[in-house]
Amino acid sequence: MNLYLFDKELRQLIFKAIQDIEISLRTKMIQVFSMEHGAFWFMDSSLFKNEEFYQGCLDNIKKEVSRSNEDFIKEHSEKYTYPALPPVWKTLEVVSFGTLSKLFCLFKDNRLKKQVAREFGLPQYTYLESWIRCITVLRNCCAHHARIWNRRFALKPQLPNRLPLHWITSSQKPIKLYHQLCTLLYLEQTITPCMDLKSSLFKLFAEYPNVDLHAMGFPQGWENEPLWRQ
Repeated sequence: MNLYLFDKELRQLIFKAIQDIEISLRTKMIQVFSMEHGAFWFMDSSLFKNEEFYQGCLDNIKKEVSRSNEDFIKEHSEKYTYPALPPVWKTLEVVSFGTLSKLFCLFKDNRLKKQVAREFGLPQYTYLESWIRCITVLRNCCAHHARIWNRRFALKPQLPNRLPLHWITSSQKPIKLYHQLCTLLYLEQTITPCMDLKSSLFKLFAEYPNVDLHAMGFPQGWENEPLWRQ
């Protein structure tokens, strides 16, 4: 029963942290991409790679906007009939994290993607692509109440040996939750305000001392890693 309660509280903490990351990613994408390509860049197929995947993504955006009950979407639809969708700062406000991550990964302009990644303390946009794909899977697990404390993840985040901000030195295979948490903690360092996932996790671990952290992929001496040091 304690393990069930631990997993439930862990999911809630992770879900809250991902919300902060989602808002930050959305804001940065809107700002950086729009300054270069205008308010409707997400509707310009020439800016994206893989036409089939992009069209599927755009279809999802249209569905998410059409079923939105947000006042700003309704008011926009009443006032404007063209273009088919509102400008990006309205449209991306109502799309899912999964759709947001697909838009970023499909976007062609790697220079701008690198600019967004650097705002998260990541020197390469490929790291951010890898991480947000993994975060999407993790978020879906949390949203659908799946067990996560000892889950093995098929999608694994890229783990650079070094990064500009506090990071880890462990080189274990990133198949468990530990490395997923590390990516969340790293991104959180660039977001203000945020929920402070690290202190919340330490508090949770103290409340459930019998939970085996090794089953979550925590290596020996993890608490001494620069990213985890209190």
